[in-house]
Amino acid sequence: MPEQDIYRAYNFKLMIGSVELGAFTEVSGLEVTIEAIGFREGGASWSGIRKLPGRVDVGSVTLKYGLTRNTQLWEWVMKLAEGKVDQRNVSIVLMGNDGTTVLTRWNLINAWITAWRGAQLDAMGQQAAIEEVTLVAERLTRGKGGDED
Repeated sequence: MPEQDIYRAYNFKLMIGSVELGAFTEVSGLEVTIEAIGFREGGASWSGIRKLPGRVDVGSVTLKYGLTRNTQLWEWVMKLAEGKVDQRNVSIVLMGNDGTTVLTRWNLINAWITAWRGAQLDAMGQQAAIEEVTLVAERLTRGKGGDED
């Protein structure tokens, strides 16, 4: 069996449609949960509970990013706050050490922002100003290398 290289988690970018957004520091919440539905089978010698897969839930994904002049995420959340439905396909793309090779991507299908948190400002600190948004999506897929889906 060939050796499998483990990907490093620090080099990634965010794509909303075909637009690349940069300066992201952290992504969390990439997950899928499948409900287990228990049932008793009549007439079987096994008296335990059998289980079948049920509803699928895609977790909420939180993105942290350095505050820049780019206001695309702010404009998106404000559009949603005004009651305008605006679902978009979002890809989180993991890059290789060279910064150009796409290793894998996670695609959030029909995603939208459910929360925005502004940067913590501290006159005594020297940290970067970090904002965060939380996305929900209808589906989560994983693509290979340069694949879109």
